[in-house]
Formats: sequence, structure tokens, C-alpha cells
Amino acid sequence: MGKGIDEWIDLDKRHFIHPTSSLKQQQTEGAAHIFTEGKDIYLYDINGKKFIDAMSSLWNVNIGHGREELAKAAFEQMSKLAFSSCFSTFSNEPAIELAEKLASITQGDLNAVFFTSGGSEANDTAYKLVRHYWILKGEKARKKIISRTKSYHGVALGATSATGLKPFRDFTNSLAPDFCYTDHLSAKSLRDVIEKEGPETVAAFIAEPVQGAGGVHIASPNYFAEVRKICDEYRILFIADEVITGFGRTGTYFGMEHYGIVPDIVCFAKGVTSGYAQLGGVILSKSLHEQLIELSTDTLFHGYTYSGHPAACSVALKNIEIIERENLIDNAEKMGKELLKGLKQLELTRGIVGATRSLGLMGAIEFVKHKESNKQFEKPIAPLIVKEALAKGLICRAVVFDSQDTIVLAPPLTINENEIEKIIEIIDDILITFEKK
Repeated sequence: MGKGIDEWIDLDKRHFIHPTSSLKQQQTEGAAHIFTEGKDIYLYDINGKKFIDAMSSLWNVNIGHGREELAKAAFEQMSKLAFSSCFSTFSNEPAIELAEKLASITQGDLNAVFFTSGGSEANDTAYKLVRHYWILKGEKARKKIISRTKSYHGVALGATSATGLKPFRDFTNSLAPDFCYTDHLSAKSLRDVIEKEGPETVAAFIAEPVQGAGGVHIASPNYFAEVRKICDEYRILFIADEVITGFGRTGTYFGMEHYGIVPDIVCFAKGVTSGYAQLGGVILSKSLHEQLIELSTDTLFHGYTYSGHPAACSVALKNIEIIERENLIDNAEKMGKELLKGLKQLELTRGIVGATRSLGLMGAIEFVKHKESNKQFEKPIAPLIVKEALAKGLICRAVVFDSQDTIVLAPPLTINENEIEKIIEIIDDILITFEKK
């Protein structure tokens, strides 16, 4: 006889420490939902309740839930070669094939790939590689990494230290040194930070094309072009954190394509497998790769057990095949316009909506008590709206960092117009209720 829901909740409390969750909430209320099945944009919990997964779980289930093709790809590869080390120049076919594919779909001369198990590892890898590069170049003082306020780059030690959201840094009392922060929307601020720190001490600048966990903040159209020029002027490497924005999320293959610039390094994860397997990585420009080859005389002392994992790479190849075959990037661009239209309608008709914004299938709604004065509520209402949405079968996310009061959305790229309308309808119903209070 199978376990009942109360037994599952009790076991969860006793044995499972949840990531980015309230320990007290888990112990007093139990798991919010125990999911058992997913299909396309929907999740189903242990009670059989159906939810629209308007966050693609963690911004990552790009092709939707329940894709048997990915399970088959994993099965076939695991049956043939589940794992083999890529240390000491050992290799495998799926890793080579995926690296070649990634080189072909990224912009400009981005060309060579280092694989990790996820986004935090990818960003930590980028910091180590750029610092190693400057050591090889004889400029050992270049070790500082500049990131932006309201940025999120992961929770490994270096990734945490680069994250511009202070609560994540306050979680620990010993951050990695040599991380600095610039205003998230000001290119001038970046120049000022570089001048203050000393250009000769700065190794790289890292930025998300669209800031995800920080509240879906979208830079002005010319921001990244200006940033690219500043980095080139001071000989600073430019890292694009495409962990969330890669593989069609913004309506282009990679988010930086919107701005017409090519970074020196791209960090990726999430959408590369749509969450069906743990995989991330770093893509280097051809120039950077060639310089590392030329200058390096010793072992590259950086690597993870699962770097180039053959089964994960096979899943990624099938995932990318589906994205291309089903034209999901075009769909993200088209449905992104529908999402923006719905968000703007909420902004126009609901008095507690201060502003809305989106790019592709990444959207945000800001809440205010008084629209005219832009005055916020004494206590953020976004968590309450998210709770009401969950009760109505809609999964979205609240962002209250840095005095924000925002909910964010990032549905799977498979979503259709009717489903977009349903999301907006649910949110609108909730907002009407809140306005009557």
C-alpha cells in the first residue's frame, strides 16, 4: 500500500532540507505542494490538483513538462555509456557533439565550451577562468569581478559574492574577496566603479541580459553596447550570464542578441536541458580560447566530476533539437508580445499596478498603493498575490528584494495565446479582489 499524503509531508519535514525555502514554514505548514506529474505547461500535485506552471519551475522548463523524447534520449545514452570522466583529455561523443552545436548557435566567435552541472558552477568557472587568463597574461592584479545591483548569479561561493541581491550575500559571513557592484541600469556607473577600483585590477564584468531573480529588469536598448565599449576601452572581459535567458527564453536564442553585442564569455544552464538533466557551462570566444591554449603550459586545474556528462549532454542535444524543430524561439517571441499586451492591460486598468515589463517570456508586475505618487504598500503584497494565485492554480513568484513589490512570470516556451489569456485573467481576478479591500 502506498504512502498517504500525511506520511509524505511528515517524511519531508524530517529528512528534506529545501533549497531557498523557509525552514519554519516547512515545519509548521509542511510542503506547500508535492508534485507528482507534469504535462506541457501544467503540473499536478499528489492530490490531483492542476497548476499552470507560469515560472517554468525555475525559469528552466523551456520545452514544457513530460517530454518522453528526452527520457528516451537519456535512456538510450545511459544504456550505452551513462558516464565517463573527461579529465586527462578523456572525452565522449555527446559532449563533443553538444560543444560543436553550442558553438554553432551562439553569436559571433563564441566557440569553445567548458561543461558544468549548473548555473552556479558555470559562473564560478567563468570567474576562475578569467582570473587564470590574466595570470597567464602576466597581469596578476586583474582579479576583481564587477557585477550589477539586483543581479543574481547563483549560490556557490563566488556566485553568491557576485550576486547583487544583498540578502543572498548576508546569508553567509565570509564572502569571496574582489567582487564589486555597479548600478544595474547605468553604464556611467560601471565606468565610475572601474575608475575607482583601478582598471588594472579588474578582470571582468558580468551581467544578465535581463535580470531574472532580481525582478525582470530590462536594460535600455543601448546599455549593453555602451558597456561593451567600456570593457574594450579598459581591456576588461565581458561575461554574459545567460543561465536564465538562454535557449529561447527572451524570443532569441540568447538574450544578448537583442542588443547586437558579442560577449567574451557566455554562462549557460537551465534551458539547455529544460531541467530534464543537470547541465551548465561556459562558452569562450575563439580569441580567448586560442590565447589560453597558447599561454598555458600546465594542467588546467579546474573541473567537475560531471563536466561533459554524456547522458546530460545527450538530453541537451535532444532538447535543442525540439526547440528548433517546433520553432519554440519564434513562439516565445510571438507569445511574449501577447504577454506584454496582457500586462499592459493590467497596468492600464488596475490601480495597484504601478508598472509592467517583459521581454519574450519573462514578465514582471510591480504593485503600488498609489499609482500617481508611486507610493508602495507598507508591507509588500506580492507574496499575498502569489499565495492567492497558487490557490487558483497558477504558479508565479514574488520578488521583494531591495524594497521591491513585484511578481514575475516565465512560462514554458510552448505556451499558446489562450493560456497566456488565462494567466492574465487569474491575476486580474486577484487584483480586483485586492483593490476592493
